Amino acid sequence: MSTWREIGALPPAVRLLLVNQLGVNTGFYLLIPYLAVHLSDDLGMSAAAVGTVLGVRNLSQQGLFVLGGSASDRLGARGVIIAGCALRTAGFALFALGDGLVVLLAASVLSGLAGALFNPAVRAHLAQEAGERKAEAFALFNVFATTGALIGPLLGSALLLVDFRAAALTAAGIFAVLTVAQALVLPPGRVAPPTNGVLADWREVAGNRPFMAFACAMVSMIALESQLYLLLPDGARRATGWDGAAGAVFLVGTLAGLAFQLRITRLLKRRGSRGKWIAAGLALMAAAFVPPMLVTSGPPPDAGAVQTALRAIPVLTGALLLQTGLMAAQPFVMELIPEFGRPGLTGTYFGVFYVLSGIAAALGNTAVGWAMDTGQRIGAGWLPWACCLAFGLVSATAIARLHRRAALPGRPAPVSAHA
Repeated sequence: MSTWREIGALPPAVRLLLVNQLGVNTGFYLLIPYLAVHLSDDLGMSAAAVGTVLGVRNLSQQGLFVLGGSASDRLGARGVIIAGCALRTAGFALFALGDGLVVLLAASVLSGLAGALFNPAVRAHLAQEAGERKAEAFALFNVFATTGALIGPLLGSALLLVDFRAAALTAAGIFAVLTVAQALVLPPGRVAPPTNGVLADWREVAGNRPFMAFACAMVSMIALESQLYLLLPDGARRATGWDGAAGAVFLVGTLAGLAFQLRITRLLKRRGSRGKWIAAGLALMAAAFVPPMLVTSGPPPDAGAVQTALRAIPVLTGALLLQTGLMAAQPFVMELIPEFGRPGLTGTYFGVFYVLSGIAAALGNTAVGWAMDTGQRIGAGWLPWACCLAFGLVSATAIARLHRRAALPGRPAPVSAHA
């Protein structure tokens, strides 16, 4: 079945959510990668002020995922998704129109809160509407998200030839269109009447030991994925001595995701349990850091184009392995999360999972950054790669143990049409 036929076989609500994610990532990556440069170069802000603005945006999003998930469960995912996109429209418009610290901090809070609202709500709505095709739906979700992450920076680079304001207003316009489209087309999801208070719901999720064990075991996935933007680009530059090699790392991962995500998900779904493939994917993500380790320990040689290309191959191989492991694991992770608890708490489960993953990613990036600095100082260029290898192997081992102990939900039986 082709990708387009697979998309056509999904419910209309799921198809809209896929297009929504394409727009969300296009608008986000159109603006955010260039925000720090705008704040420092165009507005003349200090490094401390730039860090504060960016940190507030990240904290507003990562720290409030649970609130967005709970709002999705209690108010319905549709309304929360619409509200999130509307808030991001306002936040990105403020980035375009404001140049004072107070206004920029308000823009950061609004754009971060927007992500905290619609990220868990979109995934909860997708899981609810996709039925037995959750894995395929989340695989396509990744494809559309990756496409947006590729289009966004390209469009942003073109708009920055005008100025930053043009890029920010375009991003705000994209979210405004998404807000209207969802209000007109997105059907309301099923909302179960709440039986407990919000704090009781959070306690229920936190007390779900199998889920918490799974979420803690998975913390390396997003931490390692983020190395596509930190360690691997730096390694590509160090191995080749060419700044353009960093862009090649991102391009390899993106093209692999577009070409193979759905094929890999369909193949693995027919050939074994989800826990096995999640563990295998994490192990592959860990192994991705071995090839670059071989060529990044020393300074790049003063050589021609052929030698430069040869030294780039292990780093690009690492990027490809990392993306392949992510493609193997992530759709099944998203499919499993709602099955740990009752349907009325799907958004909360996604919210808690992403809070834990966000904290782990921040701590992981800090650890990798420390290892990069320390390795450079003491002549141990292998150190950050070894750290990532260890992170991935620990997570893969933990998931494999949960799978062997039957601590992960089994695939639910198909529901009869006459039930």
